[in-house]
Amino acid sequence: MILIDGKKAAAELREELRHEVTGLKAKYNKVPGLTVILIGDLTPSQIYVRNKEKSANEVGLKSEVIKYPDSVEEKTVLEKIKELNKDETVSGILVQLPLPKHIDKQKVIETILPSKDVDGFHPMNVGNLSSGYESSVPCTPLGCYLLIKKVEPNLNGKKAVIVGRSNLNGKPMTQLLLKENCTVTITHSKTKDLKAECLEADIIVAAVGIPELVKGDWVKRDTIVIDVGINKTDKGIVGDVDFDEVSKNAKALTPVPGGVGPMTIACLLKNTIECFKRSQI
Repeated sequence: MILIDGKKAAAELREELRHEVTGLKAKYNKVPGLTVILIGDLTPSQIYVRNKEKSANEVGLKSEVIKYPDSVEEKTVLEKIKELNKDETVSGILVQLPLPKHIDKQKVIETILPSKDVDGFHPMNVGNLSSGYESSVPCTPLGCYLLIKKVEPNLNGKKAVIVGRSNLNGKPMTQLLLKENCTVTITHSKTKDLKAECLEADIIVAAVGIPELVKGDWVKRDTIVIDVGINKTDKGIVGDVDFDEVSKNAKALTPVPGGVGPMTIACLLKNTIECFKRSQI
């Protein structure tokens, strides 16, 4: 079985992006800029934003983090986003989720210019992705897609099963695999026989938030399995896939941690650079 090393793949992608930023700086005499807005003091969000900032600096991006207490008014955040929309040194804007309850997530997402939406959550980017047009692609499914392509460059005609139908991962993942001429099935909590669906798959992407849901006897040999889940359990952090069981059958499998996670941040940097390049045309 191939253990898909997300840390290694992310390091390789960051190195490619570093070279690209050097070339862009030489060509335009400026570099892409990423601004992250962090509201409140949730520890996972703080760690995640710190990692984003470190990675952005590593590849040569201009990086800025704007912090607000969780008591900040929605209006203040929206005004700041509008200000950043007009700032030519900012290529990408990201508001770290989750947000405090008094702030409307959708309103925040829709205030960010689609051309600066590095998370790929703006309805215009969602629509462009589903229509096959140029768009920012959400970072986690983009990371999953790049990891799958490392194992199997030609996905033509492959049967893919997505476990989970979220806007963050399941739906955009489907669009990316459809573009590669896969036959895609989206499964969810109301799917009648999830095991039977998974046994048909050449590719399984599990992103549903149920610890070790996908078992060894759900996976046929030669299946590529991507585990997006991060679940805290008595055993520690586990994914949505039973790693020990599935590793005996699968052709390739991502570990948790160290699989999809590192690629998510690397893809955020990639999206920032793509937004910058489009703004220079």
